[in-house]
Amino acid sequence: MKNKWIPLILLALLCALQARLWFGKNSIADFNQMQTQITALEEQNASLKQRNQLLQADINDLQLGIESMEERARYELGLIKEGETFYRILPKQ
Repeated sequence: MKNKWIPLILLALLCALQARLWFGKNSIADFNQMQTQITALEEQNASLKQRNQLLQADINDLQLGIESMEERARYELGLIKEGETFYRILPKQ
């Protein structure tokens, strides 16, 4: 009589463990979702690292000398030095 219940108990235990593996907290579906989130965050981090490298290069350029600051002021702000003559050439209409 005892031997008849052991396989049924083991089968029920196996079903309970499988249900938890597939549908419970920290299941395979949760794992796959987390993998997708990790991939998206890694791509975002790579983009931010590249941006940080460009900003660091700009900082290094600005720290190195006046020429880079002057170039940036001329390009972004349209500044000219004292004593220079500014010529603006307009296209024909």
